[in-house]
Order: sequence, then C-alpha cells, then structure tokens
Amino acid sequence: MKRLVRATSVTLALACQAQTHPREFPGERAFDYLRQQMDFGPRVPNTPGHDKTGDWILARLRATADTVAVQPFRHVTQQGATLQLRNLFARFRPELAERVLFLAHWDTRPRADQSPNLGQQRLPVPGANDGASGVAVLLGLADALKAKPPAVGVDLLFADGEDYGDFTKDSSDVLIGSRWFAAHQPPGYPPLYAVLFDMVGDRSLQIYYEGNSMAVAPEVVERVWRTASDLGYGRYFLPGVKHTLIDDHVSLQRVGIHAIDVVDFDYPYWHTTEDTIDKVSAASLQIVGDVAVALVR
Repeated sequence: MKRLVRATSVTLALACQAQTHPREFPGERAFDYLRQQMDFGPRVPNTPGHDKTGDWILARLRATADTVAVQPFRHVTQQGATLQLRNLFARFRPELAERVLFLAHWDTRPRADQSPNLGQQRLPVPGANDGASGVAVLLGLADALKAKPPAVGVDLLFADGEDYGDFTKDSSDVLIGSRWFAAHQPPGYPPLYAVLFDMVGDRSLQIYYEGNSMAVAPEVVERVWRTASDLGYGRYFLPGVKHTLIDDHVSLQRVGIHAIDVVDFDYPYWHTTEDTIDKVSAASLQIVGDVAVALVR
C-alpha cells in the first residue's frame, strides 16, 4: 500500500453512538468479510488466493449491486512478469447522472519489505488492514445500499494491483488497477467525488487529513470529516494533515476526479508479516462504514 511522501475504547464510544443515530452499516458482518479474505491467504496477483478472493468478491457484489462489471487486463512488470488482473466495478442506481465513487484495493503485497526480520521480507503481507479492511467496508456498504437504495448513484471500485511493485523506485508496477480505471472510465464520468478507503481497520483508529487529498479536493475532505463529526466520530476523524501519500486516489486525481484518501497510516504493521487479523476490529470498520453510508443518504 502506497508510499509516504515527506513534505480508547472504540466499543464504548460505539455503544453511546448507537443511542443517537440508526445503524445501517453491518459492522460485525463486515468483519466477517475481512476474515473471509484472510482465510483465502495472501491475495497476491497470479496466486490461487488472489483468484479465489476475486471470485468471492464478485459473487458478493452480484448479490447486492444493481449492475456489476469485471474489468480484466494484463500488466507486464519491469521484470517481465505478466500479471493477470481485474478490477471489479459495482453500481447502485446506475440510471442517475449524479454519482459518488468509493474504492479500495483488494490485492496484497508480495513482499513484506518493512518487516524487521530480513527473512520475513521475502514473505507476502497477510493484509488484514492493508487490503482486507477497505474491501470489507465496501462490501458492508453494498449490503446497506441493497437494503436501502442511496439518494445518489453510487459506484464501488475494487482496484487490483495497487501494492505489487516498489513505491520508492518506480511508478509503473504500483497503483495498476486505479491507473487502468482512470484511463478507461465508464460513460458519464467523472463522479461528483471519490473516496478511497485504505487501512481503515486499525484497532487504534485515528484518521487524519491526507496531504494530496487536501491539495486537490479539500471540499471533499471537509464533507467527509463533517459527516464523521455529525455522527459523533470526531475523536477518530481528526483535523490536520499528518501524512502525504501516493495511493490509488492520486491516479484518479490525475484525470480530474476530486478524490481523497481515508487512511490511518499510523499503523506499525504496515508492509510486514504482522498485518494480521488480531490488529483490526469490527468497531473500527463500523465507524468508517457509518461515515460511508451517511455520505450517500
């Protein structure tokens, strides 16, 4: 996941919030979606875990969304490997011109390059937070929108190949799926705005403004953080830029889409073999999912 650019008790809080606003997002079910991804193993392109996960996400979307499209494509890496990739694109109320795009990447990193143990750096990242959490939020959102259609058109993009290459050395083998989508947008785009959910399951959730988001789409940042505050989540969605990241939202920004990154980058297990299910929680998914639902109500 992404490159950094240099320039509590969650459960108790949720119990209090449950008394003040309705709960549409299925947080516990979203955590089950996260667990299912982990059961498939690492979702590295060209592996069985990747193929099984893609098929499973597709089946979930076909049970909830109004329309679902598979966007298959091949990518040849700088080392000459051919990756078989596919974006998954689900739409709710596709007849509406005014649309909002939510996205997450569903692949995981082939090398745990930030692991302190040199031997572990050759192993794949499990991806409980960096990959599975964003997918879990989108699938939970799909369930909520199936139960009650949104006020605007909503698109869900599950981008492939985000985390394959080396963010510090090249730009061709990272953000592959979002760059492909940006170059092959559906008719009627761009959307009103786009929100990327990445690394949003951390048990100690703290989401700050992201630098590129504020530079390109500050009005979208303000909308999302105001929505979180209105839901009583101001202690988790915090003001102020803390990190500036190269992530999937940048691919969309480069083609004129007002896209932002909702990401908790203060995660010590990033790009390590310790990015496992015990580091994430249903409570954090509930917080982020509640905000996502509220944005389209």
